[in-house]
Amino acid sequence: MSGLLVKHFDTPEETRPFEQGMGQLDLLNLDSGPVGRAVFQPGWRWSEHVKPIAGTDSCQVAHRGYCVSGRMKIVMDDGDEQEIGPGDLMVAAPGHDAWVLGDEPCVLVDWAGYNDYAKRS
Repeated sequence: MSGLLVKHFDTPEETRPFEQGMGQLDLLNLDSGPVGRAVFQPGWRWSEHVKPIAGTDSCQVAHRGYCVSGRMKIVMDDGDEQEIGPGDLMVAAPGHDAWVLGDEPCVLVDWAGYNDYAKRS
């Protein structure tokens, strides 16, 4: 195999829809683990649209991601909170809720936290 690999999110290896049609996660699998692009629709909130899939009180996934477009608010279980938008790199430890701000979908690329995210049993 050569040292070059190209994949495209328009042809993902797996797609995981969120509850109530509020977006989806597209995954590309690499030897080092999956990289995901999630599109969160306006009105999406983790505690409403992923919690029923995850079965936990808050998101228990660690994320390392890049916001491509849109805005999102992330609130940690301890009360720490931040808003992210286009061009922001974010790192979120397990134990948080998040929701889309405004009327534009939020698109995030994450290379650490999507292995089991929104994965149905």
